[in-house]
Amino acid sequence: MNLSRTLFIVFLLFEGNFCQRVVSTSVIYDSKALVIDGKRRILQSGSVHYPRTTPEVWPEIFRKAKEGGLDVIETYVFWNYHEPVRGEYYFRGRFDLVRFVKEVKQAGLFVHLRIGPYACAEWNYGGFPIWLHFIPGIQFRTTNNIFKKEMELFLSKIVNLMKDENLFATQGGPIILAQVENEYGNVEWAYGIGGQLYIKWAAETAVGLNTTVPWVMCAQEDAPDPIINTCNGFYCDLFTPNSPSKPKMWTENYVGWFLAFGYAVPFRPVEDLAFAVARFFETGGTFQNYYMYFGGTNFGRTAGGPLIATSYDYDAPINEYGFVNQPKWGHLRDLHIAIRHCEEPLVNANATQIFLGKNLEAHVYHKSSKECAAFLANYGNFSDATVLFKGNSYFLPAWSVSILPDCKNVIFNTAKVVSQTNLDNDALTWNITMHESLLSSSPWSWYKEKVGIWGNNSFQASGLLEQINITKDTSDFLWYTTSINVNEKIKKNQTKEAGLLIGSLGHASLLFVNERLVGFGYGNHDDASFMLSVKVNLHSGSNRIDVLSMMVGLQVGLEGEFLGLENLTLANSSIWTKGSAMPNNQSLIWYKTVFLAPEGKAPVSLNLASMGKGQAWVNGQSIGRYWSSYLSPSTGCSESCDYRGTYDASKCLKKCGQPAQILYHVPRSWLQPGENLLVIHEEIGGDPLKISLLTQNGQVICGRVSEDDLPPTDTWEPSVGFVSTIPELRLACEPGWYIASIHFASFGTPEGKCGAFIPGSCHTNVLSIVQKICFGKQRCSISVSEAKLGDPCPDVMKKSLAVEALCRALE
Repeated sequence: MNLSRTLFIVFLLFEGNFCQRVVSTSVIYDSKALVIDGKRRILQSGSVHYPRTTPEVWPEIFRKAKEGGLDVIETYVFWNYHEPVRGEYYFRGRFDLVRFVKEVKQAGLFVHLRIGPYACAEWNYGGFPIWLHFIPGIQFRTTNNIFKKEMELFLSKIVNLMKDENLFATQGGPIILAQVENEYGNVEWAYGIGGQLYIKWAAETAVGLNTTVPWVMCAQEDAPDPIINTCNGFYCDLFTPNSPSKPKMWTENYVGWFLAFGYAVPFRPVEDLAFAVARFFETGGTFQNYYMYFGGTNFGRTAGGPLIATSYDYDAPINEYGFVNQPKWGHLRDLHIAIRHCEEPLVNANATQIFLGKNLEAHVYHKSSKECAAFLANYGNFSDATVLFKGNSYFLPAWSVSILPDCKNVIFNTAKVVSQTNLDNDALTWNITMHESLLSSSPWSWYKEKVGIWGNNSFQASGLLEQINITKDTSDFLWYTTSINVNEKIKKNQTKEAGLLIGSLGHASLLFVNERLVGFGYGNHDDASFMLSVKVNLHSGSNRIDVLSMMVGLQVGLEGEFLGLENLTLANSSIWTKGSAMPNNQSLIWYKTVFLAPEGKAPVSLNLASMGKGQAWVNGQSIGRYWSSYLSPSTGCSESCDYRGTYDASKCLKKCGQPAQILYHVPRSWLQPGENLLVIHEEIGGDPLKISLLTQNGQVICGRVSEDDLPPTDTWEPSVGFVSTIPELRLACEPGWYIASIHFASFGTPEGKCGAFIPGSCHTNVLSIVQKICFGKQRCSISVSEAKLGDPCPDVMKKSLAVEALCRALE
């Protein structure tokens, strides 16, 4: 009897360990917002694409996203890597979608799963698997039964995978939204009635999968009910859903722009980005997503579109290496807090629009006589203004929005940036923030690629062929070989000059005559086609012409690719040549060396500024394509771009006359203790002895706050107002780093900018005060007041505190 009782108690305990309570979350929508568990929500979202970084980094990115005020993580699903072979699926490593979604849940965030399955995303083939292209009779993204069958199979695969893991909100998971198709409205016109029928089918198919959460279609004005149509663009304040029953949602708010080889680096001022976000919520929006919040890296051959670079940094709030991008991250965080203080009026009341003057207006939300929120906007490009609102006077800088969560007190203005600034690792700080080690002392080996046809799988054709039909996307390269016979009557050793003209729709081609490189042609992102014209000397008899092209040819790939020279298994093969006289500045050559992993946990990158064009691998993992020799135009850049006025991708550029990218991210998880293998395939010529390995072991951070600035947004309480009425200068290092030194600290009228502060005519050196508060800490805050810092100039009003500090990684 006692034994039976014991066994019964043990059984109950055992059973209890496995019967965990599932907390179901209902998600519906109405005309105002997404409704989660019966409550309308203001939601801030950010795009993070799981394959553009490594799983080890995901938790830290999500933590920073949540600290930055996000509620939702948005990602595409990449069909071509999940189903590389028809019917065979892959969900491991960087493509472990289930782990990614679970990590988001662990961070306390929701998920918007953009299944598509077409993605675009500057991703290879738009995310479609290459085998799809070769199914007889298929036509993409239209009323083609073959395509629709494959698309439905993949949609079902992803939805069922999420259901099996209980990842939809109604199952206790984080997924609150799903997307079918992607920006189809931009191309629908080309399909005629087929496009309209396809969208209707896609909507019905998605809803039929019974995800129990709403579906959206972005940039799709004719999205059928109950699919929510959403906005993509730099500004979405004027967007209106196609039904009064649907909420106003913004799925892609471009925080910057993607990078292309041969172009300057685009960036978007945070004042303009914050203005766009505030205007969207001011005009009735309740869900907006940053594209990208973390951009990451196009590892391997994942970059799609003409000449898209390996870096997908996107000028995002979290940069390619996982560091917060200041002041963008901090200013947006303050904005999110301010908007959150307005949530109840925004989601429960309709706006009253009040015109305050030319290019001046207010939107007021009254939930009740005691609950009111207002946005005051100056959408003029140039003129600041002072406006009267509810009997009070308010100053509005041009192209800005002020947020008043109680319709009286301004707690945030989009043009007033008081958050920390981080200085880029440029020539000003390189020597103190980066550790660089040249690889010239490492033992190097090389392998010279053969020019022209090298295998037995070549064939003849009467004309040029479509690349994708030949390579099946297994290689960037195609060889095309022919010969020209010159009149035999030419005397021996005599040459004859001839003109060769190559027209290509590809992005680059190398031209060889008799195995000698004579020309290199290439296009650009906006027009990948190009003409290559060269004059060459031909000798009597047969002359061989070889073209290595991205878009035309008869032989697939390079011999080095076929051999697998990038793999660890060939690291010690005799196929590699060793010696002290290593050839450099040669085309079509492979290089190999080993290096020791840098100590610590700081991000690692390869500096490939000395190389021409090619690809690089570390321990068999491709870190992407490089093209250091392709310089951007020398004009058109401005390091400090005027944020006022409508933004586009070419408005704000930096690093003119330089390569788009010279630093290439090497994830820490790809490195191993001891020796690591580096393989470079150089296509046009470079010097591998100048390649260096970089680790960031420091960061210069700055802050500048005035006495008349607003207190921090997070000190506002709706029923009380500002708990603290004193502005603060806040500094923060990356987690695991600390403030190692203070380079500058002045209270008064400091001049200059981060990295170049100087004392003004009114100056008190407050270095000792700042050091006492901040030295050795990961973060600190200093009250900006005369009571705290002294009064150097009683006759000067509105004094400012400027501080520059250096963060270091903990040993």
